[in-house]
Amino acid sequence: MGDQRLNAIRQKMAEASVDAFLVSKPENWRYLSGFTGDSGVLVVTRQEAFIFTDSRYTEQAQEEAPRFTVVETSQDKDAVKETILGLSARKIAFEKEHVSYSAWEQLKERFPDQELLGVSGWVEDLRQKKTPEEIEYITRAQEIADNAFALITQSVKAGVREIDLALELEFTMRKMGSDGVAFPVITVSGVRSSLPHGQPSEKRLEPGDFVTFDFGARFRGYCSDMTRTFVVEPLDQRHREIYETVLRAQLTALEAVRPGIPAKEVDLAGRKVIEEAGYGQYFGHAIGHGVGLNVHEGPRVGKKGETILEPGMVITVEPGIYIPGFGGVRIEDLVLVTEDGKRILSSSPKELTVVKAR
Repeated sequence: MGDQRLNAIRQKMAEASVDAFLVSKPENWRYLSGFTGDSGVLVVTRQEAFIFTDSRYTEQAQEEAPRFTVVETSQDKDAVKETILGLSARKIAFEKEHVSYSAWEQLKERFPDQELLGVSGWVEDLRQKKTPEEIEYITRAQEIADNAFALITQSVKAGVREIDLALELEFTMRKMGSDGVAFPVITVSGVRSSLPHGQPSEKRLEPGDFVTFDFGARFRGYCSDMTRTFVVEPLDQRHREIYETVLRAQLTALEAVRPGIPAKEVDLAGRKVIEEAGYGQYFGHAIGHGVGLNVHEGPRVGKKGETILEPGMVITVEPGIYIPGFGGVRIEDLVLVTEDGKRILSSSPKELTVVKAR
């Protein structure tokens, strides 16, 4: 698989008449090489591939990326520059979205006689369609998240702090085999549940609160992502109406998922339900996104998502309604696009759940 990925990159290099490609985003060099360290740079040429990293990671890189030449870096010399110049590279591509302005200035100083070409999406485009092994890792991450959530739901009741629920969920996922969290656990309640990416606080759950959990596990570096929303009793008609609207939107959007359609059709299907219910102004984000080594990656599943869904893509479907001063609901599943439709990887129940006040 590693050779196929490098060959795909070399094809892009040939099309752009590039002699060397500098990969600076850790998830991208992991995807191409298998190296999981967080310090270094990967360089792909027409015939060779190198990992440049310091002495903390050289042994690890040699073990994880046996097809790559590992070069130890130091403060005494610029090993990347020496290697690239030694290969007589005239045109060098770099990941423009992952290079800071200061790093760009340094590139110009290091390679004044070479043509520098900023490129976008060379590796990310490859990452959108997952291999069976990647799907296995994502599925395992989602299983861990679902199993952990089933346990901590017993702790959801009035009087419990948001931060304690978030910490318990993270701890439980780790005990069940997660490498770590895919992103900081979101647990928000009451009026704070209108914050799509709100941070858990010391607020205690109160009767009549919406309580939203957005979380994911990691397994072998790959992420899961899901959201569920509860209500702390008593349940009133407004709670029910908002929740059932979001659930209808989510089920409608899920129904639209299949290979061969632009991703935006999934967004439009779910968004229409929310708009027709009169809540369109309270749903401002895309209905989904790709998931893999990053919890947010391609394809974009929004109103402008032109990517055609293909088997092997893993996306979220997560409509929401967020009303400032009242609260919000989001329901999110992780979905694999298959040859004949889709497979929903999330298994936690989605029906309206009302938890005891005490």
